[in-house]
Amino acid sequence: MEDLKRVFIKGGILSPSELKQIIDYAESLGLDALHFGSRQDIIFPKHTSNKEIESQFPKLSTSMISDTEYSNIVCSYVSADIFLNTSWLSGVTYLYIIESFKHQPKLKINITDPKQQLVPLFSGQLNFIASQHEDYWYLNLKLPHWEKAIYYPVLIYSWDISKVAKLIEEIYTDADDVEELFMLINNQIETNNRTIETPLKVDFKPFPYYEGMNKMEMNQYWLGLYWRNNRYYLSFLRDFCDFCLDNRVGKICITPWKSFIVKGIPKASKLMLEKLLGKSGINIRHSLLELNWHLPVNDDAALSLKKFIVQNFDQNDISTYGLTFTIANNEDKNIYFTSIVVEKNSSPTIVKDFKVRDTYNVLYCENFNPNTQKYKVYAQDVDKIELSGLLMELSKKYFEEFGNESIDEDNSEKNKQKIVKTTAYQCADCLTVYSDVFGDEKANIKPGTPFEELEDSYNCSVCESSIKTFKMIEL
Repeated sequence: MEDLKRVFIKGGILSPSELKQIIDYAESLGLDALHFGSRQDIIFPKHTSNKEIESQFPKLSTSMISDTEYSNIVCSYVSADIFLNTSWLSGVTYLYIIESFKHQPKLKINITDPKQQLVPLFSGQLNFIASQHEDYWYLNLKLPHWEKAIYYPVLIYSWDISKVAKLIEEIYTDADDVEELFMLINNQIETNNRTIETPLKVDFKPFPYYEGMNKMEMNQYWLGLYWRNNRYYLSFLRDFCDFCLDNRVGKICITPWKSFIVKGIPKASKLMLEKLLGKSGINIRHSLLELNWHLPVNDDAALSLKKFIVQNFDQNDISTYGLTFTIANNEDKNIYFTSIVVEKNSSPTIVKDFKVRDTYNVLYCENFNPNTQKYKVYAQDVDKIELSGLLMELSKKYFEEFGNESIDEDNSEKNKQKIVKTTAYQCADCLTVYSDVFGDEKANIKPGTPFEELEDSYNCSVCESSIKTFKMIEL
């Protein structure tokens, strides 16, 4: 991966014109195809470097940066309006949030809707996840120097996401825990936070079928395209961009599954697009057995293994509806986001003069829900020939447990006993919370000052309502 040039596309959203610029650049380097990456980025196959051409590339568009020091922003805009979504979260909201990022992040950022299943929620280091409250988001933190993931203590306002993310990147190494990080952020920027009333609970949802031409609205369609070898040929992509420009299709969305989706195709243009796909020999009816796999980029061995397993699934008439799979190398530091993982073990370093057969480990998520991020070992050090049978056993286990009520460990009695309850006071008009732990810096009230000791002249620091509007709440 370090040898491959990546092009970061914020949120996986780009216009046909931007994609044509990337195609022009790729062709100038002598390439005939592109790859898509798992963070909704575009990856160039290995090529001979040309410094003169590459020096011109950043000038093409400020939204495209290929510096490996940075990371791409992932978001679930790709699923908006075509799959189940949080009621207040529209495609326009995603676009405004993505546009508010004026810096290129170094930490991995995810901005997602928990109602959808196409884009992983927890594969980033800063995971903003939509809440039930309009324009407010949970923040799940997986910072590099912290031992485990933890939630930020308040909900983040939509229009604060970019500045909170930028500040966290600048100061997170100075914080040993989330409480200290929270205080550091509050001391440096003003934010419109909201109290968390209920913890985030993400229900399991089956992985969707996302390929082909599908009806979107009364007079519109959306198209999902997938290549099993992740080689998207430039000649077709250029023709497809021209079709989008000619038919007023403004956005192309890359998925984390190395495929792409285009929304808002006019009904009158459907036949023209079908002819283009047909003349180009594009298959849009792959089996769901193929669409639900995540593989390393440019890894022919992983692709060959996937084909072997999928062929066995197909011959045995096995259903994997709702499940997702990963093939990965065990020595890599991976963040998995699928139901089932096949890990290839590294060869023993002591063996140098002869080839040793490859062995694999099989892991699966608790309740087969990748959002739990808790993997169990199902088998270890097995041969390739055994994998298909083991995965078929796991798929049957999944369907036996499908629909059963799962235990939410965050809400279990065991963990409820660990929750520390305290009281605070909340403004009834704007829901701002006064806590004696933090005081009120704007009003020169020091931390540790009880609400009962405040002067009668005290007003809410946000909406200036009187002290009489504050009501006691339990946190």
